Amino acid sequence: MNKELRHEYLKAMGIQQWVARNGDVAVAVVEPPAEPLPADVQSAWQMLEKQVSVCTRCALHECRTQTVFGTGNQNADWMIIGEAPGADEDKQGEPFVGRAGLLLNEMLFAAGYQRADVFIANILKCRPPANRDPSADEISRCQPYLQQQIELIQPKLILAVGRVAAHGLLQTTTQVGLLRGTVHSYGEKAIPLIVTYHPAYLLRSPLEKRKVWKDLQFAQAVFKQQLAG
Repeated sequence: MNKELRHEYLKAMGIQQWVARNGDVAVAVVEPPAEPLPADVQSAWQMLEKQVSVCTRCALHECRTQTVFGTGNQNADWMIIGEAPGADEDKQGEPFVGRAGLLLNEMLFAAGYQRADVFIANILKCRPPANRDPSADEISRCQPYLQQQIELIQPKLILAVGRVAAHGLLQTTTQVGLLRGTVHSYGEKAIPLIVTYHPAYLLRSPLEKRKVWKDLQFAQAVFKQQLAG
């Protein structure tokens, strides 16, 4: 089958395509949305968590210990979104534990929050093997779960920590350093989104903590403006 005809077949089947630099056509199957959630918020949370716990949308379910749904205040004003669970998170079923989690707690405390005040989630709900970066396909298949979490929480501000989270939420490849210091927006409701560095990166580059403090101050200012508006 020639490329032009194949392109038309894939388009008719609802399969996304893009052309690589070498001219090859890559495809990504459009994943159906997660099941509709009930109107009752608490029931919706319970159903969504159950859906995530048995998810087999991508191959990561084959090697996980458990899913990492998210944790915190389901009515939070701030939602913290990271990249994917690591080994500690996979074992404990909670995002941002271990050294990076302790540093995130310190970051939140500096901004005037306890861990329980915010809701913390990841782009992915399962750990990629050897803590590798999530693939575009894995992010796409897991995205509906995160979208539903955001819809249920309706945060007034999203803090994207790290490159993978920022790129996944903003659909960009711009470097984190260039995304900082700007109010981005997420979704139809244009939720303010601030980008900062991942705690794991700060553990390797402690001098960058000053930049994160500036990001948190910026986020606080944006949040206060939201409340005033």
